[in-house]
Amino acid sequence: MHIRFIRTVLFRLLFGLVVLSMSAASFAQIGVAIRIGPPPLPVYEQPLCPGDGYLWTPGYWGYDYDVTDYYWVPGTWVMGPEIGFLWTPAYWGWGGDGFVFYDGYWGPQIGFYGGINYGFGYFGVGFEGGRWDNGHFFYNRSVSNVDITNIHNVYNTPVRNSNENHVSYNGGNGGISARPTPEEEAAGRDRHIPPVAAQTQHAQAARANPQQRASANMGKPGVAATPRPGDFNDRGAVPAKEAGAPYTPANRSGNPGRSENNVAGASTAVHPHDLPPLARSTPSTGNPKLDKKYQQQQEKQIAKQQQERDKLQQQQDQEHVKLDKQKANDAQRQQVEQKHQQQTQQLQQSHQQQQQQLQQRQQPASREPGRK
Repeated sequence: MHIRFIRTVLFRLLFGLVVLSMSAASFAQIGVAIRIGPPPLPVYEQPLCPGDGYLWTPGYWGYDYDVTDYYWVPGTWVMGPEIGFLWTPAYWGWGGDGFVFYDGYWGPQIGFYGGINYGFGYFGVGFEGGRWDNGHFFYNRSVSNVDITNIHNVYNTPVRNSNENHVSYNGGNGGISARPTPEEEAAGRDRHIPPVAAQTQHAQAARANPQQRASANMGKPGVAATPRPGDFNDRGAVPAKEAGAPYTPANRSGNPGRSENNVAGASTAVHPHDLPPLARSTPSTGNPKLDKKYQQQQEKQIAKQQQERDKLQQQQDQEHVKLDKQKANDAQRQQVEQKHQQQTQQLQQSHQQQQQQLQQRQQPASREPGRK
């Protein structure tokens, strides 16, 4: 009991020190690093805003370790979590030994997003596509695609934007050299809300779509932007007009490595979708019928374990939505994330034990000494 208590206290102290040591720029860092930066931003048009109150969130390149490839998360219109909140986009930055991904977040002010020119009002600093006024969002028609017959809260302020390099990362070889301003640093310390559930599901759908991978679309994704999150097949979804620059494949050799700055631990999954894919093995007992039987048992076990992962992920997603509705503070969110981490670890350990037990049953029968 004393040992368990000491471990718990040490974990909480360590977690708190990590959180306190995070800089404003690394507030939402999720802890992945890759040696080759993401492809240039593709050229695409903004879909028509689907309705009053939707805010634009620009597309970006995500990275899938399972296939060691970047994938394009389409830009999309999203309902913000709170009146007065704006979206600070995600971005990639050079971390000294690799490229690190910083997730986007909602907040009362726009923070630092690497100086990346995402277009449509996100030209590297702040946001010029619209503004809040007396609890209502007004759209700047010069950069936002809105239908004025349905949306009347608009204005027209021309914006000069001559940056056409399409660079998608900050720092490193060829990256944007921007650094956060004092105002952006202050915004990074302000109250934040992580991506809403619709955004998370939108990104997961992009990751699961092989055509969104850079190696498949050569930097020119077939779905570059959608009217709403997840509307990949909507007739309003738009393809990329062209790649931002000639495509260079991501590094597919060696271990790309992971940053050690992840709040919950770089090598520890916090949610089931962070876990590596369930592994399959090929039974080899020398008996084809027995091998087939074991293979069927393995497939059945993996299907059940995947269902358990999906169920836990859905439960945790619902808790994230509940936190958003309750406007939970950072301490409450951290407590829930610790619980999610423990749940995920317990599930992974249970699945590993099940796999080991099945593998032991699949081992060839032990032979008597001297027999071959």
